[in-house]
Amino acid sequence: MAELENSDQIMPKVIAFLSSLLQRVSESNDLNRPLETQTISVFHGLTRPTISIQSYLERIFKYAHCSPSCFIVAYVYLDRFVQRQPLLPINSFNVHRLLITSVLISAKFMDDMYYNNAYYAKVGGISTKEMNLLEVELLFGLGFHLNVTPTTFHTYSSFLQTHIFLRSPPLQLLVSSSSSSAVDIIGRTQKLHCCFNEEDDSHQKQLAV
Repeated sequence: MAELENSDQIMPKVIAFLSSLLQRVSESNDLNRPLETQTISVFHGLTRPTISIQSYLERIFKYAHCSPSCFIVAYVYLDRFVQRQPLLPINSFNVHRLLITSVLISAKFMDDMYYNNAYYAKVGGISTKEMNLLEVELLFGLGFHLNVTPTTFHTYSSFLQTHIFLRSPPLQLLVSSSSSSAVDIIGRTQKLHCCFNEEDDSHQKQLAV
């Protein structure tokens, strides 16, 4: 994954893909999971932000100056979050706060140098107090499962790279686990598109449109 790791020029393509994916997931959950049926969390805003997901990601990319790996790891964290928190699907009311928080945590975990919470709060358009709260909430939501193995990183980054260079539309990539099948998961809620059991070395993949 040298291209994603070593070239800042490829990052706008990654951001464009992620924003397109998150836009699709958010819109689907807005339609299929009305807000009144969801558990409201600290990530939910009172109204939908006026800034688009892509513009928000581009803003984070421009001002956070974190390594390219952080965006891949933040993507992994979001995926883990939706798997662990099925009652908190990503939608247009929470996606921006989830993004800024996941990038903040990934930068702290991945980079030797990173900006503090007050700086990320300014980048994200929220208060420092809220940024601190969101960080704690996401950490607990992830069960403090922050480590990303080389295999997991490669799986997510390779998936992104493939679709970036093929210019394919985002697809839902779901992997069956011992407790539920991909069909069952799709039936319950729209998931981020690269959900799999990280403990399963085979990483058997099932594609679902």
